Amino acid sequence: MFNKNRNSQKSLETTEKLQKVLARAGLGSRREIETWIKKGRVQVNRKIATIGVRVNSNDDIQVDGRRIGLSALKEPSRQILCYHKPTGVVCTRSDPEGRKTIFKQLPRPKQGRWISIGRLDFNTSGLLLLTTDGELAHRLMHPSYTIEREYAVRILGEVSNEMLQNLREGVQLEDGMARFTQIYEAGGKGANHWYHVTLSEGRKHEVRRLWESQGVTVSRLIRVRFGPIWLPQNLRRGCSMELDKQEEKALLEAVGLKTKVQQNKCVYKGKHKEK
Repeated sequence: MFNKNRNSQKSLETTEKLQKVLARAGLGSRREIETWIKKGRVQVNRKIATIGVRVNSNDDIQVDGRRIGLSALKEPSRQILCYHKPTGVVCTRSDPEGRKTIFKQLPRPKQGRWISIGRLDFNTSGLLLLTTDGELAHRLMHPSYTIEREYAVRILGEVSNEMLQNLREGVQLEDGMARFTQIYEAGGKGANHWYHVTLSEGRKHEVRRLWESQGVTVSRLIRVRFGPIWLPQNLRRGCSMELDKQEEKALLEAVGLKTKVQQNKCVYKGKHKEK
């Protein structure tokens, strides 16, 4: 009788997709966790998990043989970090070539772990956002949300009006059509000239490949904006700072998420009518 009641209670409990639960707990981005599941690193009730399996608090969830406790699966306090990435540093947690990684230079989060929102390659510097919120990271990286990225680019070589028109209209790359949504000059003399460019996706080396398709070379590349967040002028390379409340609100609104304060207000209004 006891087991029957327990099973009944379990079936009535709300379930969620496994990758969403683990991402929300700050174990990684949803995309990263989906990769773990495909590789067989995640088990649910001692069986290899599959993409899309739904779980609840009664399920035994293990990653790489380590059981994930209920406390770890609770939603962590959201933190969002703005980091000024220097060149010569990689965005992976460990590097087989022994190069420096950004995660060695970050402060310890209050709970969970830092999830990098996209990456900047070895020779690219500038703004990199990190968060403990896996769902936020997933939305900011997902192409459907078309989050703008803006870069300052120093070009080596002559740039004609025809080249700029090609880059605005679209260029066929090996992985499909690509273009800049905005291009404007930003100064410079001689062979080196600065431009600011904007695009709304994050394909690998896309900015460099677009310019190289026109026969010129990118000699320096700096990301200066991600969505509504700009690289702070007073933030030195290799340093980080947390977003303030207004910046956090703007970033969450860009992907349809609410701040904790907004969520609490919704609950309050649902229980009490305003006079």
